[in-house]
Amino acid sequence: MTEDNAAPAGTWLREGQAGMSRTQGYCSLAAVALLVLAGLFTLREFLPALAWTAIFSIALWPAFRRTAARWPGHRRVLLPALFVLAVVVVFVLPAIVIAIPFSMDAHAAREWWMQAQQYGIDPPAFLSELPHGGALISLWDEKIGQPGQISTLTHGAMQGGGAKLLSHFGQETVHRVVLFGFTLLGLFFFLRDGDYIIDQVLVASRRAFGSAGEDIGRQIVNSVHGTVNGLVLVGLGEGVVLGAAYFIAHVPHATLFGLLTAILAMVPFGAAVAIAVVALVILATGSLAAAISIVVIGVIVTFVADHFIRPVLIGGASRVPFLWVLLGILGGVSAWGLVGLFIGPAVMTALILVWREWVGSRPGPINPVAEELEGDPAAHMPKHPMAR
Repeated sequence: MTEDNAAPAGTWLREGQAGMSRTQGYCSLAAVALLVLAGLFTLREFLPALAWTAIFSIALWPAFRRTAARWPGHRRVLLPALFVLAVVVVFVLPAIVIAIPFSMDAHAAREWWMQAQQYGIDPPAFLSELPHGGALISLWDEKIGQPGQISTLTHGAMQGGGAKLLSHFGQETVHRVVLFGFTLLGLFFFLRDGDYIIDQVLVASRRAFGSAGEDIGRQIVNSVHGTVNGLVLVGLGEGVVLGAAYFIAHVPHATLFGLLTAILAMVPFGAAVAIAVVALVILATGSLAAAISIVVIGVIVTFVADHFIRPVLIGGASRVPFLWVLLGILGGVSAWGLVGLFIGPAVMTALILVWREWVGSRPGPINPVAEELEGDPAAHMPKHPMAR
């Protein structure tokens, strides 16, 4: 992070172009490339945490600046800490809401397992109504119907890879928690030193890419803002509306399923999975009308959100057609995981912006010059009414 005694970006400037031979230039570029690669290799395990830090910082920066302008005396420690605490609350509270029902179900499952171990498991009544029901009941009694047989079955499952799967799940959980901790730590310093970091990024982008770099950077920031609004906020809204519908329909654990819907709704087409699961749960309780109602309400809510609200929020902020944003989201998730929800649209925004400037469909420093288009029939075609 930026040190307190570091001068602002652009403070120290050279006078004129320093003399450097071609060999020295190549060696300098090679040294810089090696340093960058070495840095990426060193931080490879923490790159996801840094990516999430950048996303959270971009999303929270406007609100942080407004808050810091109102209480400037607390912008170095208290306000960054409060914003980090808010992020913790937003992520920890849903985890607690999910963990409580699961812990209760786990306790009930443990008691059921102990009873099954002591007395065996009686065959369900519907087996007798199936073809060859007698043979199925005999097989049931042979495998898990007698006391102690359930432990043999579970022991075989654990030997078959269950223990390995549980160990891997535990390691991944610890790894995610550690990365989340570093994300919060990075967020604190990014918010605290945000002005310095922004100045440095702007100076670096101008030096590397000219004025085009600054323009692309601003569009990427707008893309992240639009993606946060279009995915996260709209997903939360879908979760609230459908959660209320679950509660009215008397869905078991309506709050839990509403939270699950909100999380899945942040991914395109993810809400449909949650709605289908809830409909199956209701159908299992024997309420066909309620299941159909949930499906109909879910289709209406997701249709409005995905076809009207999200395109305006995401495409309007990034000035990119929603189709490319959608492809960026899906491709980003496939390539980068969950963080790709935000990296994908940002990459597509940068590519579309560069393309538009390159072909001259929007003003920019890499527009074609007139001599390049001489004799090109496309250069003499009527201009699009939206051309600026």
